[in-house]
Amino acid sequence: MHIGLYFGSFNPIHNGHIAIAEYMYQQFGFDKIWFIVSPSNPLKKEKDLLDEYERLELVKLAIKGKDYFVVSDIEFQMEKPSYTYLTLRKIYAEHAQHTFALILGGDSIDDIKLWKNYEEILQNYAIYIYPRSKKTNNIVGKNIIIAQPPLLTVSSTQIRKKIKNREDISRLVCAEVLQVIKDRKFYL
Repeated sequence: MHIGLYFGSFNPIHNGHIAIAEYMYQQFGFDKIWFIVSPSNPLKKEKDLLDEYERLELVKLAIKGKDYFVVSDIEFQMEKPSYTYLTLRKIYAEHAQHTFALILGGDSIDDIKLWKNYEEILQNYAIYIYPRSKKTNNIVGKNIIIAQPPLLTVSSTQIRKKIKNREDISRLVCAEVLQVIKDRKFYL
């Protein structure tokens, strides 16, 4: 099986995340897309980060009914902060029968030089880039494939801000995720 590994905080998961995964799945012939929920990110402030298990639950709700999407908590059992190169090593060791490729947003690839052991990732793994703007990403390499999808403007940061301002986010997240966010008063 050829599996796309879609890493993220998913804080919260939104329709843009799902649209990116759908596009990558259809465009590049992945058999499955695994949503790797990262409990922490050494490059982000954790002040507004919802509990990892709550984010995991929201991802499960968002991908419900799509058997080609899988949610993974592999990083939950790893030392924190989690580093992508270590997660990749673990995935490859545990699932050697599959081939894998990373799915990253253009903003992530722009910052990849800040990642621990980023050279290992660039040299050893196929990386599919979903641009976040029309500008060309500053990283090129033999293992990097840049998709040409329609650009999406939604972001988790924007959604958290809207929630704090009590603005409507019903078009930005699926109904099930919206209900949990409202019921549990997430991000207020």
